[in-house]
Amino acid sequence: MRVGVPKETKDREYRVGLVPDGAALLVGAGHEVLVEAGAGGGSGFSDEAYADAGAHLVSREQAWRGAELVVKVKEPSPSEVDLLQSGQALFTYLHLAAAPELARRLIRADICAIAYETIQQPDGACPVLAPMSEVAGRLAVQIGANLLQKDQGGRGLLLGGVPGVKRGRVTILGAGTVGINALRVAHALGAEVDVLDLDLKRLTYVYDLFRGELNTLFSNHANIERSVVSSDLVIGAVYSHGRRAPILVDESMIERMQEGSVVVDVAVDQGGCIETIRPTTHSDPTYVRHGVVHYGVANMPGAVPRTSTFALTNTTLPYLTKLAELGVDEALRRDAALARGANIWRGEVVCQGVAESLNIRGKSLDELLSAAP
Repeated sequence: MRVGVPKETKDREYRVGLVPDGAALLVGAGHEVLVEAGAGGGSGFSDEAYADAGAHLVSREQAWRGAELVVKVKEPSPSEVDLLQSGQALFTYLHLAAAPELARRLIRADICAIAYETIQQPDGACPVLAPMSEVAGRLAVQIGANLLQKDQGGRGLLLGGVPGVKRGRVTILGAGTVGINALRVAHALGAEVDVLDLDLKRLTYVYDLFRGELNTLFSNHANIERSVVSSDLVIGAVYSHGRRAPILVDESMIERMQEGSVVVDVAVDQGGCIETIRPTTHSDPTYVRHGVVHYGVANMPGAVPRTSTFALTNTTLPYLTKLAELGVDEALRRDAALARGANIWRGEVVCQGVAESLNIRGKSLDELLSAAP
């Protein structure tokens, strides 16, 4: 199979979809790897390293049009979708529940679009979403603590405080992978932390893990409201498989937060769980609404591409290898977790969460694959 690896075009997105060692593995198995010149530079991988691995260095157009399977990191831009051809496969993060226009473009493109974030194992784990959630969760507190500085527009508050001075308060909405990694950093900094979730077993686990040195709260409107309005930093950390994130923090709560407080919504790529959030970029990451600093960068891990690229490709390479070895359709037939990653298949939406969020009638992937030649 011919695998294309284009350079990312999202603002300050320095990750790359395949490292040289991964390229060498694919080439050694008899596949052809087409890497856009300069694709790995932001993560510290030279063109020479890819060439030494047996990959072909090509133009942007060749990396897209010359491949049967395109592997990248972030969702394609409109100009990139225009480079896709009928019958190709795309393997990347998509977050289509919050991107109806992109979904429509990919439907019209007549391709198979497999989203990293919806690959799901039988136990509910999302193995390709997890490493970037770990990075984003840790970054969320790091970034939030920085934004609380007065010179960054914040309250001028040190999250951990000092002896004789009250600590800062952090609310984390969701105790999943993002939430628990945000919690690790907030706790280590010495902040007072509230973490909210619907899963009481998860809250028990978190409470025990941190020896009760935090507040675990059942996620309902009253608890969310009390925590948010009294917090200095609020972190959105919810994820619902393939679906748009639920709005948990409404605008009235933001209005009642103290001026200079900060919200960081990691769920922004799924539409966000904070009503006042909107997507921002690394070049222009924040804005102020009701006196509260909002951070809505949708590709947070792109700020630490060396760490993020290795963490991501550790999880994507086994699936990529399977897609290349078996062919896309057969790989989807044999691997149920990978099949859950399929969002669009030849003009049809096949992910239930995406279909519901976009109000589009979905189709069964199993039935479509059974009918395929």
